[in-house]
Amino acid sequence: MAGNRIRFGIDLGGTKTEIAALDPRGRELLRRRVATPAGDYRATIATAAALVHDAERELGVTGSVGIGTPGSLSRATGLLRGSNSLCLNGQAIKRDLEAALAREIRIANDANCFALSEAVDGAAQGAAVVFAAILGTGVGAGIVVHGRVLEGRNAIAGEWGHNPLPWPAATERPGPPCYCGLTGCIETWLSGPGLERDCREATGEALAAAALVSRAAGGDADCDAALVRYEERLARALAHVINLLDPDVIVLGGGMSNAGRLYASVPALWGRWVFSDRVDTRLVRNAHGDSSGVRGAAFLWDER
Repeated sequence: MAGNRIRFGIDLGGTKTEIAALDPRGRELLRRRVATPAGDYRATIATAAALVHDAERELGVTGSVGIGTPGSLSRATGLLRGSNSLCLNGQAIKRDLEAALAREIRIANDANCFALSEAVDGAAQGAAVVFAAILGTGVGAGIVVHGRVLEGRNAIAGEWGHNPLPWPAATERPGPPCYCGLTGCIETWLSGPGLERDCREATGEALAAAALVSRAAGGDADCDAALVRYEERLARALAHVINLLDPDVIVLGGGMSNAGRLYASVPALWGRWVFSDRVDTRLVRNAHGDSSGVRGAAFLWDER
Protein backbone atom coordinates (compact mmCIF):
# COMPACT_ATOMS: atom_id res chain seq x y z
CA MET A 1 0.00 0.00 0.00
CA ALA A 2 1.06 3.58 -0.51
CA GLY A 3 0.55 4.39 3.20
CA ASN A 4 -0.10 8.04 3.86
CA ARG A 5 1.65 9.29 0.77
CA ILE A 6 0.05 11.39 -1.90
CA ARG A 7 -0.03 9.47 -5.17
CA PHE A 8 0.47 11.27 -8.46
CA GLY A 9 -0.76 9.68 -11.67
CA ILE A 10 0.19 10.87 -15.14
CA ASP A 11 -1.60 9.90 -18.33
CA LEU A 12 0.90 10.52 -21.13
CA GLY A 13 -1.17 10.75 -24.28
CA GLY A 14 -0.36 11.66 -27.82
CA THR A 15 -2.15 15.01 -27.68
CA LYS A 16 -2.47 15.74 -23.95
CA THR A 17 -0.60 14.96 -20.76
CA GLU A 18 -2.66 14.91 -17.58
CA ILE A 19 -1.76 14.67 -13.91
CA ALA A 20 -3.95 13.91 -10.92
CA ALA A 21 -3.07 13.78 -7.23
CA LEU A 22 -4.92 11.29 -5.03
CA ASP A 23 -4.96 11.20 -1.25
CA PRO A 24 -4.58 7.88 0.63
CA ARG A 25 -8.33 7.26 0.30
CA GLY A 26 -8.27 7.78 -3.46
CA ARG A 27 -9.87 11.22 -3.34
CA GLU A 28 -8.71 13.65 -6.00
CA LEU A 29 -6.80 16.65 -4.70
CA LEU A 30 -5.61 18.19 -7.95
CA ARG A 31 -5.87 17.74 -11.69
CA ARG A 32 -4.03 19.47 -14.52
CA ARG A 33 -3.95 18.89 -18.28
CA VAL A 34 -1.54 20.34 -20.84
CA ALA A 35 -0.73 19.69 -24.48
CA THR A 36 1.85 17.00 -25.15
CA PRO A 37 4.78 18.39 -27.20
CA ALA A 38 4.21 16.86 -30.62
CA GLY A 39 7.01 14.58 -31.77
CA ASP A 40 9.52 15.84 -29.17
CA TYR A 41 10.67 13.19 -26.71
CA ARG A 42 12.85 15.40 -24.51
CA ALA A 43 10.16 18.04 -24.28
CA THR A 44 7.63 15.35 -23.36
CA ILE A 45 9.83 14.17 -20.47
CA ALA A 46 10.28 17.77 -19.32
CA THR A 47 6.52 18.40 -19.50
CA ALA A 48 5.70 15.37 -17.34
CA ALA A 49 8.38 16.28 -14.78
CA ALA A 50 7.19 19.89 -14.62
CA LEU A 51 3.62 18.77 -13.94
CA VAL A 52 4.80 16.73 -10.95
CA HIS A 53 7.06 19.46 -9.59
CA ASP A 54 4.36 22.13 -9.95
CA ALA A 55 1.74 19.92 -8.29
CA GLU A 56 4.07 19.14 -5.38
CA ARG A 57 4.78 22.82 -4.84
CA GLU A 58 1.08 23.62 -4.87
CA LEU A 59 0.18 20.84 -2.43
CA GLY A 60 3.30 21.17 -0.29
CA VAL A 61 4.06 17.43 -0.44
CA THR A 62 6.25 14.94 -2.27
CA GLY A 63 4.48 11.84 -3.54
CA SER A 64 4.81 8.62 -5.47
CA VAL A 65 4.50 8.83 -9.26
CA GLY A 66 2.86 6.37 -11.65
CA ILE A 67 2.84 6.86 -15.42
CA GLY A 68 0.43 5.48 -17.99
CA THR A 69 1.81 5.42 -21.53
CA PRO A 70 0.76 4.11 -24.91
CA GLY A 71 2.87 1.05 -25.66
CA SER A 72 4.84 -0.98 -23.13
CA LEU A 73 8.38 -1.45 -21.88
CA SER A 74 10.29 -4.23 -23.61
CA ARG A 75 11.44 -6.90 -21.19
CA ALA A 76 14.49 -7.39 -23.42
CA THR A 77 15.70 -3.79 -23.69
CA GLY A 78 13.78 -1.71 -21.16
CA LEU A 79 12.84 0.64 -23.99
CA LEU A 80 9.29 1.66 -24.89
CA ARG A 81 7.74 -0.09 -27.88
CA GLY A 82 4.39 -0.22 -29.62
CA SER A 83 3.42 3.39 -28.88
CA ASN A 84 1.29 5.34 -31.33
CA SER A 85 3.21 8.38 -30.08
CA LEU A 86 6.12 7.44 -32.29
CA CYS A 87 8.70 9.68 -30.62
CA LEU A 88 8.44 7.56 -27.47
CA ASN A 89 9.36 4.30 -29.18
CA GLY A 90 12.89 3.08 -28.57
CA GLN A 91 13.35 5.44 -25.62
CA ALA A 92 14.37 4.65 -22.03
CA ILE A 93 11.34 6.51 -20.74
CA LYS A 94 11.33 5.02 -17.24
CA ARG A 95 15.02 5.77 -16.68
CA ASP A 96 14.70 9.29 -18.07
CA LEU A 97 11.63 10.15 -15.99
CA GLU A 98 13.27 8.76 -12.86
CA ALA A 99 16.29 10.97 -13.53
CA ALA A 100 14.09 14.02 -14.10
CA LEU A 101 12.10 13.38 -10.91
CA ALA A 102 14.95 12.02 -8.77
CA ARG A 103 12.90 9.04 -7.56
CA GLU A 104 11.62 5.63 -8.58
CA ILE A 105 8.47 5.65 -10.68
CA ARG A 106 6.10 2.94 -11.83
CA ILE A 107 5.01 2.77 -15.43
CA ALA A 108 2.36 0.74 -17.24
CA ASN A 109 0.45 0.63 -20.48
CA ASP A 110 -2.45 3.09 -20.50
CA ALA A 111 -5.02 0.31 -21.00
CA ASN A 112 -3.64 -1.44 -17.91
CA CYS A 113 -4.06 1.80 -15.97
CA PHE A 114 -7.66 2.06 -17.17
CA ALA A 115 -8.30 -1.52 -16.05
CA LEU A 116 -6.73 -0.94 -12.63
CA SER A 117 -8.77 2.20 -12.00
CA GLU A 118 -12.04 0.48 -12.84
CA ALA A 119 -11.10 -2.59 -10.77
CA VAL A 120 -10.08 -0.59 -7.67
CA ASP A 121 -13.05 1.75 -7.27
CA GLY A 122 -14.85 1.85 -10.59
CA ALA A 123 -17.38 -0.20 -12.49
CA ALA A 124 -15.66 -3.50 -11.62
CA GLN A 125 -14.94 -2.77 -7.96
CA GLY A 126 -14.78 -5.99 -5.94
CA ALA A 127 -14.46 -8.30 -8.96
CA ALA A 128 -11.70 -10.90 -8.86
CA VAL A 129 -10.92 -10.95 -12.60
CA VAL A 130 -11.48 -7.86 -14.75
CA PHE A 131 -11.00 -7.41 -18.49
CA ALA A 132 -11.16 -3.75 -19.48
CA ALA A 133 -11.35 -2.98 -23.20
CA ILE A 134 -10.79 0.42 -24.77
CA LEU A 135 -12.78 0.93 -27.98
CA GLY A 136 -11.56 4.26 -29.29
CA THR A 137 -9.26 5.43 -32.06
CA GLY A 138 -7.57 2.09 -31.50
CA VAL A 139 -8.49 -1.03 -29.52
CA GLY A 140 -6.61 -2.24 -26.47
CA ALA A 141 -7.27 -3.90 -23.16
CA GLY A 142 -5.94 -4.47 -19.67
CA ILE A 143 -6.40 -7.33 -17.24
CA VAL A 144 -6.54 -7.07 -13.44
CA VAL A 145 -6.58 -10.19 -11.25
CA HIS A 146 -7.21 -9.83 -7.51
CA GLY A 147 -6.27 -6.15 -7.61
CA ARG A 148 -3.05 -6.54 -9.58
CA VAL A 149 -2.35 -5.74 -13.22
CA LEU A 150 -1.49 -8.84 -15.22
CA GLU A 151 1.38 -7.89 -17.53
CA GLY A 152 2.57 -11.32 -18.66
CA ARG A 153 5.95 -12.75 -19.51
CA ASN A 154 6.37 -10.46 -22.52
CA ALA A 155 4.52 -7.49 -20.99
CA ILE A 156 1.79 -7.75 -23.62
CA ALA A 157 -1.13 -9.26 -21.66
CA GLY A 158 -4.33 -7.67 -22.90
CA GLU A 159 -3.11 -6.90 -26.45
CA TRP A 160 -6.54 -7.98 -27.61
CA GLY A 161 -6.82 -5.53 -30.48
CA HIS A 162 -4.07 -7.23 -32.47
CA ASN A 163 -5.62 -10.65 -32.57
CA PRO A 164 -7.76 -11.57 -35.59
CA LEU A 165 -11.51 -11.11 -35.42
CA PRO A 166 -12.72 -14.60 -34.41
CA TRP A 167 -15.13 -16.74 -36.40
CA PRO A 168 -14.93 -14.45 -39.47
CA ALA A 169 -17.53 -14.59 -42.21
CA ALA A 170 -16.36 -15.08 -45.77
CA THR A 171 -16.97 -11.39 -46.43
CA GLU A 172 -14.68 -10.49 -43.51
CA ARG A 173 -11.64 -12.32 -44.91
CA PRO A 174 -8.83 -11.36 -45.11
CA GLY A 175 -10.01 -8.18 -43.40
CA PRO A 176 -8.79 -4.60 -43.51
CA PRO A 177 -5.04 -3.91 -43.32
CA CYS A 178 -3.78 -2.94 -39.86
CA TYR A 179 -0.88 -0.63 -39.08
CA CYS A 180 0.80 -3.57 -37.30
CA GLY A 181 1.37 -5.16 -40.72
CA LEU A 182 -1.33 -7.85 -40.49
CA THR A 183 -4.93 -7.90 -41.74
CA GLY A 184 -8.26 -8.41 -40.03
CA CYS A 185 -7.15 -7.41 -36.53
CA ILE A 186 -9.91 -6.77 -34.02
CA GLU A 187 -8.79 -3.13 -33.96
CA THR A 188 -9.62 -2.70 -37.65
CA TRP A 189 -13.24 -3.74 -36.96
CA LEU A 190 -14.05 -2.48 -33.46
CA SER A 191 -12.28 0.88 -33.26
CA GLY A 192 -14.28 4.02 -33.96
CA PRO A 193 -12.56 4.39 -37.37
CA GLY A 194 -13.34 0.72 -38.05
CA LEU A 195 -17.06 1.32 -37.55
CA GLU A 196 -16.88 4.45 -39.70
CA ARG A 197 -15.15 2.55 -42.53
CA ASP A 198 -17.68 -0.28 -42.40
CA CYS A 199 -20.61 2.14 -42.68
CA ARG A 200 -18.91 4.13 -45.44
CA GLU A 201 -18.25 0.98 -47.48
CA ALA A 202 -21.88 -0.11 -47.10
CA THR A 203 -23.55 3.24 -47.78
CA GLY A 204 -21.00 5.55 -49.40
CA GLU A 205 -21.62 8.11 -46.65
CA ALA A 206 -18.79 9.27 -44.40
CA LEU A 207 -19.94 9.72 -40.80
CA ALA A 208 -18.09 10.09 -37.52
CA ALA A 209 -18.75 7.22 -35.12
CA ALA A 210 -20.59 9.41 -32.61
CA ALA A 211 -22.85 10.82 -35.33
CA LEU A 212 -23.49 7.32 -36.64
CA VAL A 213 -24.59 6.12 -33.18
CA SER A 214 -26.82 9.18 -32.78
CA ARG A 215 -28.47 8.68 -36.18
CA ALA A 216 -29.06 5.00 -35.43
CA ALA A 217 -30.86 6.03 -32.24
CA GLY A 218 -32.99 8.37 -34.34
CA GLY A 219 -34.12 5.57 -36.63
CA ASP A 220 -31.63 5.76 -39.52
CA ALA A 221 -31.76 2.25 -41.00
CA ASP A 222 -28.28 2.28 -42.55
CA CYS A 223 -26.63 3.48 -39.35
CA ASP A 224 -28.59 0.95 -37.32
CA ALA A 225 -27.45 -1.83 -39.66
CA ALA A 226 -23.82 -0.75 -39.21
CA LEU A 227 -24.23 -0.90 -35.43
CA VAL A 228 -25.88 -4.32 -35.63
CA ARG A 229 -22.82 -5.58 -37.53
CA TYR A 230 -20.56 -3.92 -34.96
CA GLU A 231 -22.43 -5.51 -32.04
CA GLU A 232 -22.18 -8.97 -33.55
CA ARG A 233 -18.43 -8.57 -34.13
CA LEU A 234 -17.94 -7.25 -30.60
CA ALA A 235 -19.89 -10.22 -29.24
CA ARG A 236 -17.61 -12.63 -31.11
CA ALA A 237 -14.46 -10.84 -29.97
CA LEU A 238 -15.54 -10.77 -26.32
CA ALA A 239 -16.73 -14.38 -26.44
CA HIS A 240 -13.15 -15.26 -27.35
CA VAL A 241 -11.97 -13.37 -24.26
CA ILE A 242 -14.49 -15.18 -22.05
CA ASN A 243 -13.37 -18.56 -23.40
CA LEU A 244 -9.73 -17.73 -22.61
CA LEU A 245 -9.93 -15.68 -19.40
CA ASP A 246 -13.46 -16.20 -18.05
CA PRO A 247 -13.57 -12.77 -16.34
CA ASP A 248 -16.13 -11.73 -13.76
CA VAL A 249 -16.59 -8.34 -15.42
CA ILE A 250 -15.77 -6.78 -18.78
CA VAL A 251 -15.56 -2.98 -18.67
CA LEU A 252 -15.74 -0.90 -21.84
CA GLY A 253 -13.95 2.41 -22.30
CA GLY A 254 -13.17 4.71 -25.21
CA GLY A 255 -15.59 6.56 -27.42
CA MET A 256 -17.59 3.50 -28.46
CA SER A 257 -18.36 2.72 -24.81
CA ASN A 258 -20.85 5.60 -24.94
CA ALA A 259 -23.15 3.58 -27.22
CA GLY A 260 -25.55 2.49 -24.50
CA ARG A 261 -27.22 -0.22 -26.55
CA LEU A 262 -24.05 -2.36 -26.46
CA TYR A 263 -24.58 -3.38 -22.83
CA ALA A 264 -27.82 -5.23 -23.61
CA SER A 265 -27.25 -6.33 -27.19
CA VAL A 266 -23.76 -7.81 -26.91
CA PRO A 267 -24.42 -10.13 -23.91
CA ALA A 268 -27.59 -11.26 -25.67
CA LEU A 269 -25.42 -12.42 -28.58
CA TRP A 270 -22.17 -13.74 -27.13
CA GLY A 271 -23.54 -16.99 -25.71
CA ARG A 272 -23.51 -18.48 -29.21
CA TRP A 273 -19.69 -18.56 -29.13
CA VAL A 274 -18.97 -19.03 -25.41
CA PHE A 275 -18.16 -22.64 -24.52
CA SER A 276 -20.55 -22.80 -21.57
CA ASP A 277 -24.19 -23.54 -20.88
CA ARG A 278 -24.60 -20.02 -19.44
CA VAL A 279 -22.58 -16.81 -19.24
CA ASP A 280 -22.49 -14.90 -15.97
CA THR A 281 -19.82 -12.39 -17.04
CA ARG A 282 -21.13 -8.83 -16.75
CA LEU A 283 -20.56 -6.21 -19.47
CA VAL A 284 -20.50 -2.69 -17.99
CA ARG A 285 -19.67 0.88 -18.91
CA ASN A 286 -16.70 2.47 -17.19
CA ALA A 287 -17.35 4.59 -14.09
CA HIS A 288 -14.53 7.12 -14.38
CA GLY A 289 -14.55 8.03 -18.07
CA ASP A 290 -11.38 9.64 -19.35
CA SER A 291 -10.21 10.02 -15.75
CA SER A 292 -9.61 6.29 -15.44
CA GLY A 293 -6.17 6.32 -17.07
CA VAL A 294 -4.68 8.92 -14.77
CA ARG A 295 -6.31 7.41 -11.68
CA GLY A 296 -5.00 3.97 -12.57
CA ALA A 297 -1.49 5.33 -13.02
CA ALA A 298 -1.61 6.68 -9.47
CA PHE A 299 -2.90 3.31 -8.23
CA LEU A 300 0.19 1.53 -9.62
CA TRP A 301 1.69 2.19 -6.18
CA ASP A 302 -1.36 0.77 -4.46
CA GLU A 303 -1.92 -2.61 -6.10
CA ARG A 304 -3.18 -5.18 -3.65
